[in-house]
Amino acid sequence: MLSSKDRAKLKGLASKMDAIAQIGLEGVTDNLLKTLDGALENRELIKVKVLQNSSVDAKVAINEIAEKLNAEPVLQVGRVMVFYRISKKKNIKHIEL
Repeated sequence: MLSSKDRAKLKGLASKMDAIAQIGLEGVTDNLLKTLDGALENRELIKVKVLQNSSVDAKVAINEIAEKLNAEPVLQVGRVMVFYRISKKKNIKHIEL
């Protein structure tokens, strides 16, 4: 569980990021989850956008994705979501909280 201080730091870092994936008509698929899982392992912090034509609501998607990927939902504003998960990789720059 993230503290409010940690969440604020992650929000600041995420504000400078572009979305690495988009959720479209098909919603949250296995391929999307694999992509997001790999991105979390490499980056620890990712931003995802739900397209307007998507069949899924961002408020529902953020909880589904966080649960399936064992990630912390940092932020959901409109159609944009941010997730954080500590990486097990040793050769990346880890986010200091």
